[in-house]
Amino acid sequence: MDMESASSVVLQALTQATSQDTALLKPAEEQLRQWETQPGFYSVLLNIFNNHMLDVNVRWLAVLYFKNGIDRYWRRVAPNALSEDEKTSLRAGLITNFNEPVNQIATQIAVLIAKVARLDCPRQWPELIPILLESVKGQDGLQQHRALLTFYHVTKTLASKRLAQDKRLFQDLASGIYSFACSLWSHHTDCFLQQVLAVDQAHALSSLERTLLSLKVLRKLTVHGFQEPQQNMEVMGFLNAVFERLKQFLECSRQVDPDSPCREKLEKTIILYTKVLLDFLEVHPCAFIPLIQRSLEFAVSYVFTAAGEGLVFERFTVQCMNLIKTIVKNEAYKPCKNIEDSKPESLEAHKIKTAFFTHPTLTEIGRRLVSHYFLLTKEELAMWEEDPEGFAVEETGGDSWKYSLRPCTEVLFLDIFHNYSQTLTPVLLEMVLNLQGPSNVEDPVQLLMKDAVYNAVGLAAYELFDNIDFDQWFNNQLLGELQVSHHRYKLIRRRVIWLIGQWISVKFKSELRPLLYEVILNLMQDPDLVTCQFLFLNVSSPVDDFEFRTEQFLPYLESIFSLLFQLLQQVTECDTKMQVLHVISCVIERVNIQIRPYVGCLVQYLPLLWKQSEEHNMLRCAILTTLVHLVQGLGAESKNLYLFLLPVIQLSTDVSQPPHVYLLEDGLELWLVTLENSPAITPELLRIFQNMSALLEMSSENLRTCFQIVNAYIYLSATDFLQNYAEGLCRCFCNLLKDITNEGQVQVLKVVEVALKVSPVLGAHMFQPLLPSVFRGIVDGERYPVVMSTYLGIMGRVLLQNASFFSSLLTQMASEYNQEIGQLLGGVIEMWVDRMDNITQPERRKLSSLALLSLLPSDNSVVQEKFCGIINICVEALHDVMTEDSDTGTLKDCMLMSHFEEPKLTDDEEPPTEQDKRKKLLALEDPVHSVSLQQYVYEKLKAQQALMGDQGFGALMETVDTEIVRQLQEFLQGL
Repeated sequence: MDMESASSVVLQALTQATSQDTALLKPAEEQLRQWETQPGFYSVLLNIFNNHMLDVNVRWLAVLYFKNGIDRYWRRVAPNALSEDEKTSLRAGLITNFNEPVNQIATQIAVLIAKVARLDCPRQWPELIPILLESVKGQDGLQQHRALLTFYHVTKTLASKRLAQDKRLFQDLASGIYSFACSLWSHHTDCFLQQVLAVDQAHALSSLERTLLSLKVLRKLTVHGFQEPQQNMEVMGFLNAVFERLKQFLECSRQVDPDSPCREKLEKTIILYTKVLLDFLEVHPCAFIPLIQRSLEFAVSYVFTAAGEGLVFERFTVQCMNLIKTIVKNEAYKPCKNIEDSKPESLEAHKIKTAFFTHPTLTEIGRRLVSHYFLLTKEELAMWEEDPEGFAVEETGGDSWKYSLRPCTEVLFLDIFHNYSQTLTPVLLEMVLNLQGPSNVEDPVQLLMKDAVYNAVGLAAYELFDNIDFDQWFNNQLLGELQVSHHRYKLIRRRVIWLIGQWISVKFKSELRPLLYEVILNLMQDPDLVTCQFLFLNVSSPVDDFEFRTEQFLPYLESIFSLLFQLLQQVTECDTKMQVLHVISCVIERVNIQIRPYVGCLVQYLPLLWKQSEEHNMLRCAILTTLVHLVQGLGAESKNLYLFLLPVIQLSTDVSQPPHVYLLEDGLELWLVTLENSPAITPELLRIFQNMSALLEMSSENLRTCFQIVNAYIYLSATDFLQNYAEGLCRCFCNLLKDITNEGQVQVLKVVEVALKVSPVLGAHMFQPLLPSVFRGIVDGERYPVVMSTYLGIMGRVLLQNASFFSSLLTQMASEYNQEIGQLLGGVIEMWVDRMDNITQPERRKLSSLALLSLLPSDNSVVQEKFCGIINICVEALHDVMTEDSDTGTLKDCMLMSHFEEPKLTDDEEPPTEQDKRKKLLALEDPVHSVSLQQYVYEKLKAQQALMGDQGFGALMETVDTEIVRQLQEFLQGL
């Protein structure tokens, strides 16, 4: 690409590509895409974005195209890779000067230089770091800042490389520049602090920006630049200096106007200092041991004493708590149970922690966490009044809640309580004791304190198991608190319900549950939405618990389900609707078919909710889960939902629809349970299967469910299904078998096996293209036992139930193997006998015996040669299936089924699905369950004897081991 002529056309294309007019935009983008692989294109882009006279948008786009080109064409092995000469020229041009006036473009240039450095530094670009360091030392403010910005991005990128050789190179770099980086950081920090004291805000902001960048560089060098940082005095010196600098910056925050631009940068810098400590602790826990004492003193001082008052802000408090928590729970700081097995570093760290966390210190931390940080704030209480539902969402884990102070304090409390429970348990019990009895509704401080203490008791439920008689507390205290109806007491009612939810799976007598259900229903008169939500969300706790008893819950089912439905309609937040749907799902799952009388309103409402949630895929996932449980509860009656249900399944499992990314897994589960509970096939249900071919081609983690769906269709209506879809399935399966794991191969083959079981003739006909590969697998001696077992199961079905098809397949394969039919059959029987041990399922073992016996009577010499092996298999199978009849004392085939009985179920057992019933009815016709192996062996041997005569048959029996003959005779006694 000629530079002079190219610059103008590329500039014109970039200008058009920034246009809002699609008529100009699209052709320009296409032209630029074609130029991406042209030699010289990136040199033109470099000249364009380095020309500060051009339009900012054009220069911005030039940088982006350059950056994308690095990803695609910079590597030597990349298709259409840039030439080495052009790359050399580009590298030189990128670091000619650092004077970009536009911040956003400067950042992008720094990023693209870092991308090149990742690939070329230091081998092909040894001059990069020296030039950056020289530029950082310069007096020009803009050049210094841009060079420092680039230095940071290069350092960050090189530090992220994880190959051992790259790590060594970065460590070499770090040791060479660490002193300079420290002095740079120290210089800019001192400048900033002096300028703040001199109230020089403009220069202070500039110095603070450089302090922040230099600190970012030091963070990467310190954390990733040294294999044993504790042996480097400069590194440990810097880390110790972090604490002093933090104190200076915190004090400095008093003098910075809260509304000034400097304030935000100052807080970012303070947070970055804490990140240095946290990152170093995570990557080098042993090297951090000398800093444990100082870190704990610093964090505890600012968070749990008066020293932090007026200085700390929320994010800083969170970081300090994270520092304490990480030290407390760090596995490297815990000695082994057998002290002698502990590492010296662990013992030293444990000693430091033990010396710091004295009884008074732990007591103060515990009290402050509960009595200060657990208290609801004025802002939270105001939100409760103004937006009750929004408050409830935040309290139960909304997005902003995850990153706020409250969850951080709760996690710290749990970690400290777990590690120091002996000290903190009496402290918390004393706080509970001081709040016994109803609180004064006129005393908001007391109400807030009780809420906080109850929160602590709920969080530490497992730790307090042996210290609190929760049943007695529930009866004597909590029950009474739930019955206080004053408006201000809603705070405590809500917390008590949550508290019971925390304890119910820990220590709560099942006999008390009916009383709890009654209390929940009575409290539903509470007009406060937050309390109602907590009530209902905690219904799932007793329902989810393993000690749940259906019979205790049934008297309250109608009322609770009705109120749940009302709440689902009342709330507006997606998160809340999802939570309520979760509880509804839990209830339906637990009571199963007993839900049927009460779901009418829900069934009518869900289509409307589905339509309203078109833009909220996670809510739709919750609806799908509810539908799964609803279909399971309704059983065959779920057919009445098809008008709504089938389009939902259609959309959720259609990979051409964008929502499938979120809905597919739940949609497939719903599809499966719908089929399992369907009483009969419908054209609409059959039509949905058109979605399946694309799903099978995806070969995703949902493949197993897809195969289960295929099997469910076969069980539901083999004829309709196979006639419509078997041909396409066969093609898909043939492609899958070329590139699939052994486990996946078994799943494919099981579909064929099910089809043959349900409809031997139609199944063999429809899956005919797959059967030769099954035959080959047997002849060639498939090595994977589970695959071989499935091969033999399929061939057993064909041989036993479709002998004419087996005969034609044998003829086809004899031609392929260029063998006589008899010779090939002998090889199959021999391999079958030899690999019988691969078959572990008793049903398949009996099937193999029946199949091989079906070759008798026979005058075929090959079959007679293999007679001994066939008898051996039969005796093995007889040992598997013959058991003593308790009534008659005689042996009987335990796999025989004579009639279908509806099973008698306990309250905790799920009723059989329609598919379970179909399988039972199918089993009545299956030779495995309808033919007595004992009788079949006897009849086949008699027929063979009749064919050969006594003498010939006697000679044939002599080929069988005498012990096997004896066992056979025992099994056939009385016949």
